[in-house]
Amino acid sequence: MTSGSRRTGLEKTMKTVLLVSALASLLIVLLIFIFTMKGALPAFRELGVWEMLSGTTWRPGNGEFGILAMIAGSGLVTFGAVLIGVPLALGTAVFLSEIAPGWIVKIVRPSIELLAGIPSVVYGLFGMVVLVPLVREIPAPGNAGFGLLSASIVLAVMVLPTIASISEFAIRSVPGGYREGSLALGATKWETVSRVLIPAARPGIISAVVLGLGRALGETIAMIMVIGNSVILPAAITGNPLSIFLSRARTLTGNIAVEISYATGVHESALFATGVVLFVLIMLVNSSAGFLLKRGAR
Repeated sequence: MTSGSRRTGLEKTMKTVLLVSALASLLIVLLIFIFTMKGALPAFRELGVWEMLSGTTWRPGNGEFGILAMIAGSGLVTFGAVLIGVPLALGTAVFLSEIAPGWIVKIVRPSIELLAGIPSVVYGLFGMVVLVPLVREIPAPGNAGFGLLSASIVLAVMVLPTIASISEFAIRSVPGGYREGSLALGATKWETVSRVLIPAARPGIISAVVLGLGRALGETIAMIMVIGNSVILPAAITGNPLSIFLSRARTLTGNIAVEISYATGVHESALFATGVVLFVLIMLVNSSAGFLLKRGAR
């Protein structure tokens, strides 16, 4: 066998292996969805899809399985985490890639990467001991410290290392000619970063935010510990609309984790339905990111 034919055979083998790997990943996702949907079908049939999605009361003992309150809780805590975490993460990425000297990068980058390895229960303990008492100091009726604000801050810290690391890599991957050309035309360092580098690195930054959103939507233990874990539709507790973040709540993942150990019958199926809703929400987030990337490429 000649070296050319051997190389061709190796390339065909590698293509086959990579194709099987890609199909296996797709199959795993499909099987997870089928398994979750199979468990959820009894609840959807008996209770109705719209009744579950629009219902605000979750009382398994009374046969009430509305999950709108948990959808709102997951959405608001994720929104709060993104609102706090994305600017911090993006600022960190710009600092490490464009501003910080090498010796600072060697100190700060490992510290950020270390945040990704801390167990979520430790974040929850930190939130209970440090953040909850601080939030409790905000003067508002019924503010116990446990709620969406505390959960959003904890979640923002948890998604920060993912978004910061990927965004830094995306900014560093922008060709050097972009920087040199911008500076040569008289742009300042900040103008180069804000008008050239960040727009050029936008696909990578969007991907980082999507991964952060996935982490935020799927977080469980830390949220259970600091969000108050009450099945109520979040509402402003004062005349200020922002006080909605002082409200207690429960997330979709928290609902499953708290009750799955003892649920049976329709109750168990309703928890599987909660998982289906969470799965669909994550798919919508990923699809929206793909749409934004395609729109930005035009």
